[in-house]
Amino acid sequence: MAQEEVEEEIWNPKTELGRKVANGEITRIDEALHADEKIMEPEIVDHLVNLDEEVMLIGGTPGKGGGKRRTVSKRTARMHKSGARYRTKAMSVLGDRNGTIGLGNGEANDTRAAIENAAREAKLNLVSVDRGCGSWECACGTEHSVPFEVEGKSGSVTVTLKPAPKGIGLAASDDMAKMLELAGYQDVWVQSRGKTRTRENLIRAGFNALKKINEMKRTEDK
Repeated sequence: MAQEEVEEEIWNPKTELGRKVANGEITRIDEALHADEKIMEPEIVDHLVNLDEEVMLIGGTPGKGGGKRRTVSKRTARMHKSGARYRTKAMSVLGDRNGTIGLGNGEANDTRAAIENAAREAKLNLVSVDRGCGSWECACGTEHSVPFEVEGKSGSVTVTLKPAPKGIGLAASDDMAKMLELAGYQDVWVQSRGKTRTRENLIRAGFNALKKINEMKRTEDK
């Protein structure tokens, strides 16, 4: 009986950053995120860090007795001459629970492919976020909360992240709590305003707030 050969997919880097990772010149995800070149290949992330994934519940179907049951995908339709053409959208958050977080959107003909596309985009949209103890009530000096108050916007939704003392936990909606947990935060006050039922905008606003943490810190350091 002939032995079956299993072909392994070999990554052939196409960017300078990818070649540095493949050659072992860059061995940590924070080095890649702070490099001059943007991450353009998801394989770079796969080689450097193990990420946990949360698929956000952005869709809904009618539930029993009224109301809606939240789902991981959202179905959209476009009208063509031949009739309606349906697509499925998904949103994924990836994080290492240690200061690295990414958000991605995916679209495809089916839910599984949409989630895979969302995860791929999230890997190309990774950012590093600082943690600290910005609460005057705590001042413990450990990295358990956001270092200062920060605000993010998307559409009509505004999300404000406020430092919280140790032991408060993540005072946020389920979606925001999942994102903050994947980023490595333990205690944060979250305030949201606007049409927060639009969950995609709520999640994007929260992610934009996280991105602002390091942007504001770099401005302060200059």
